[in-house]
Amino acid sequence: MSRPEILVSDDGKPRCGWIGTDLEYRRYHDEEWGTPLHGDQPLFEKICLEGFQAGLSWITILRRRPGFRAAFDGFRIETVAAYGDAEVERLMLDERIIRNRAKVLATIGNANVAADLVGERPGALDDLIWSYAPADPRRRPRTWADIPAVTPESEALSAALRKLGFRFVGPTTMYALMQSAGLVDDHLAECWRAHEP
Repeated sequence: MSRPEILVSDDGKPRCGWIGTDLEYRRYHDEEWGTPLHGDQPLFEKICLEGFQAGLSWITILRRRPGFRAAFDGFRIETVAAYGDAEVERLMLDERIIRNRAKVLATIGNANVAADLVGERPGALDDLIWSYAPADPRRRPRTWADIPAVTPESEALSAALRKLGFRFVGPTTMYALMQSAGLVDDHLAECWRAHEP
C-alpha cells in the first residue's frame, strides 16, 4: 500500500504523509523531526534508539522511548558505560524495550566509546555529529522519491563513528539520525513544517 505524500490532519494542517493517523507520530513530526538537536547526551540517546530501530519501524521505538529511557537510566553516558553483566540480564528481561542482546551490548559499548570521547572534551560527540551536517540542510524535497536513504554525509558520519568503535551506526541508520536530529530537514515542500523559520 502506498503512502500519500501529504496528509491534511483534522486540525487543517498539511503534514508529511508518513505520520498516517498516529497521534504520537504527529507530535514527533511537529515537534522533533527535522528540528536541530544538540548536546552529547541527547545525541547519544538518538544513536542508541536509531540502533535499536534497525530492522523495525520508528513508531515501534517511539512508543517504547519512555521505557527505553527508564531502562537505560536516561541514557546518561557514564552510567550506561558502567553497566555490567547484571544490567545486561536486567535489560534482557525488561519488556519495555526491544530485547535484542546484540543491540543491548552495542548500546553499552557505544556508551563506553562516547564516555571516552566526551570525557576528554565535553561537547565532542555533538561537534563530531554536527560536523557532518550537509551544506544545504533544507533542500526541501517535493516527493518521497526525493528523499535519499543514504547520503555522502551519512556514509562519512557512519565511517567516522565506526572508526571510533560505535556499532549499529550504518549509513542508513545515520541518515535517519540526521533527519531525527535536524541535521537535515526533509519535511516535504507542502508540509506546514516546511514553512517554519
